[in-house]
Formats: sequence, C-alpha cells, structure tokens
Amino acid sequence: MRKQMIENAAYEVATQVRAVEDSIESALIELAELQSRIVVARGVTNAGFVTSHAAFEQLAATTTGLVAARGGIAHCHQALVEARELIPGLRTTSFGDNECPKTAAAQPDLRVVA
Repeated sequence: MRKQMIENAAYEVATQVRAVEDSIESALIELAELQSRIVVARGVTNAGFVTSHAAFEQLAATTTGLVAARGGIAHCHQALVEARELIPGLRTTSFGDNECPKTAAAQPDLRVVA
C-alpha cells in the first residue's frame, strides 16, 4: 500500500515535470513564430527598423528568460532523478526507457467506437 502511494506520488511529479518541459518548448516555438511574424510585418509595411525595434528587444529578452527557465526545469528534472536514489521505494521505480512517463500528447489517440 505505502509502496504504491510512493510510486503514485513519484509518477505525478514526473508527469508534471514533463508537462512543464513541454509547455516551455511550446512557448519557445510560439516566441520564434512571433519573432518571424514581426520581421515579416515590418517588411510588408515598409516600416523603419526603429518602429518595431523596442518590441523586438522585449521579445528577445523574453526568449532569453524562457531559455533560462528551460535550463532551470532541466536542472530540476536532474535533481529529482538524483533525489530518487535517496528515497526508499523509488530506487527501483522507472517509467520506461528514459525514466520518465510519456506526456499526454505522446500517448496514442484512444477513441470510443460504437
């Protein structure tokens, strides 16, 4: 009973870490697309560089911050992997080839067929 509770708690933490990692990656993709659209919009409108430069700088700062957050969650993930070795009942727990559960997006699409 206790072992199952420990494994469930670990699974929930691992699943959430993976979800946060995926969210950060998605946000980085969205930021890159926004950056591209700003460059294209500036060209289409024939606006000067100065017109959109402040927004472009803010976007770059946001991207830099998110890249730092990505590194932070990566280090958090690694720290949790290391902490697992110190918690009785978790040393033998694994969630597949890469030690982490797959994200919901990676799960097969299940449908009810009538």
